[in-house]
Amino acid sequence: MAKFAGWKNRLAGWFVDREFFMRSNGHVRFIKISAKLQRRVAGTIVAVVGLWLVVTLGMMINQVSVSAERMMLSAKQEKIETAEERVAKYRDDMEAVASDLEARQKVMEGAFEEHFGDMPAAEAVAPATGEAAETAKKIGLAVPEAAQLAQLEARQIAFAERMTQIAIARSQKAEGAIREFGLNPDQLAREAKQGMGGPFIPFFGKKQKQVRDPRFTRMLTALERMEALEMALAGIPTSMPAAVGLMSSRFGYRSDPFTGGAAMHAGLDFKGPIGTPILAAADGKITFAGWQGGYGNCIEITHPNGLVTRYAHMSGFTATLGQDVKRGVQIGRMGSTGRSTGSHLHFEVRINGSAINPLKFLEANPDVLEIQAVAGNRAAGRSDAGA
Repeated sequence: MAKFAGWKNRLAGWFVDREFFMRSNGHVRFIKISAKLQRRVAGTIVAVVGLWLVVTLGMMINQVSVSAERMMLSAKQEKIETAEERVAKYRDDMEAVASDLEARQKVMEGAFEEHFGDMPAAEAVAPATGEAAETAKKIGLAVPEAAQLAQLEARQIAFAERMTQIAIARSQKAEGAIREFGLNPDQLAREAKQGMGGPFIPFFGKKQKQVRDPRFTRMLTALERMEALEMALAGIPTSMPAAVGLMSSRFGYRSDPFTGGAAMHAGLDFKGPIGTPILAAADGKITFAGWQGGYGNCIEITHPNGLVTRYAHMSGFTATLGQDVKRGVQIGRMGSTGRSTGSHLHFEVRINGSAINPLKFLEANPDVLEIQAVAGNRAAGRSDAGA
């Protein structure tokens, strides 16, 4: 208590009433700054600095957690079996190895078709080299009847490594495009993979214990990240929400059209005749459709990456709550319901409940839009294949 009282007295000594005298053109002015005002200013500065530190610390923790997850994944991956261990496996139960290789082959062909169906197989196939080729040669010498199986396994390993390289390259391209929009790729990828579940079914069949090579784990991890990033990129709302060219109000601070006072405008306004079609800016699901205060008749679409687009002041709906919609599909008609001065569309983009400027999405670089279009086609192809 004594220490606390001492600190309190010391702080009180820092903030005392201060008086200043200023001389200008022969006149003397007297200025007094009260201790209370000084404490308020100091408190505001401390609060701003504290908030900045908390935000910075949160970003650092997020980056560290992402890195830690990847390190843990790498640590969990099993070591590559030595040639001697593989020879022993073939000798011990060649039938089981053959069964596993057959199951693995089917799965890999399916994964290639699902993720790289638009690529000629010849571009993905690479000859077995390095450790895999040497192991296959040793197995063939030690167990001649298993030579063909060993060669198949070596080709599978080369195929897996090639698919991993392609998946990483596509992930990097999608990640770069997402950053161009000013968004966090890891955050959107996590959102895109939410809502998953189901019983555990081993990827390579019941004899999965025979498949110990970590290169296949890396392939699966790379494919999963690629898919999540491409889904996240495809879900960014870059399509115009209405076929009109006149933007009557931009995002940011403006003079309120009703009161004239300074106000924050959380979206973009597009002016057009009543009944003008309103279009979905990206694929997603309608998670709100109805009256919402000053927004009037309003639709909200939640996209696979967690972004939400809001379409307000509608005169009517052409889509329903819970409906899955595609980019460019009509969801309603322009109107002037709610707090509105005339027929227009109020369009918002939100992430974690906070509004962000939609213009950076609608005016994206053509090169970025091309990458998004390719990712969207691939994501749609995977969705159709899984249906």
